[in-house]
Amino acid sequence: MYRDVSSCNTYNYGDAVYWDARYVQEGGSFDWYQRYAALRPFVRKYIPASSRVLMVGCGNAVMSEDMVKDGYEDIVNIDISAVAIDMMRKKYEYIPQLKYMQMDVRDMSFFPDDSFDGVIDKGTLDSLMCGTDAPISAAQMLAEVCRLLKPGGTYMLITYGDPTVRMPHLRRPMYNWKVTLYNIPRPGFQKPENCSSSRKSYLEPIPLDEKGLIPKDWVLEDPDSHYIYVCRKMDDGEIDDTLTYRLTADVL
Repeated sequence: MYRDVSSCNTYNYGDAVYWDARYVQEGGSFDWYQRYAALRPFVRKYIPASSRVLMVGCGNAVMSEDMVKDGYEDIVNIDISAVAIDMMRKKYEYIPQLKYMQMDVRDMSFFPDDSFDGVIDKGTLDSLMCGTDAPISAAQMLAEVCRLLKPGGTYMLITYGDPTVRMPHLRRPMYNWKVTLYNIPRPGFQKPENCSSSRKSYLEPIPLDEKGLIPKDWVLEDPDSHYIYVCRKMDDGEIDDTLTYRLTADVL
């Protein structure tokens, strides 16, 4: 099932009060953007099942449950909504692999540095980008994600934001992330018969240009598709060659 946050001018998606009221009203469960079945090839490739995983903005999604069924052993789920966390704690109290905590992604000081092998974000950065002080909130969240990731760990961002609006946030040198980009269509999308694709498989990364953007001649089958940014935290001294090239080109 697909839902975006394109109406962010109407609602403050970065506000706990909004989410508390929404979860009280809706109840049940809902996975933003994509279900685990569609994301599984990417998650399994970059985040091993033995990893300690942080699911930010977990809401009332069933993705973490699906990951446990697929062999994942330790998933910490956080959300700004106390209502959602209380609901999920009760729902999954019998699954020891799942832990739920009420927490703001902009301040995760409860956790020490290098606490997680992987961080998964399905729409949470998007929500902050729709809130007040969006650039500051995004920077606070990403700095915390970087701090919590172990060297070599992976931050996986599933978002509707294309590289022109997400790469400026993700490729800041202070994070030392090497970013690989994928693109997958919305659930239920039917490819037009006359569509000429630039790809062989959704499992192949998009070959970004020197600025970290999609080449101008690249054709997206689904204009409302979702992007998967795989951000690997490089070890100290390790350098992203594409970023080095871009910075050098900018200087020249």
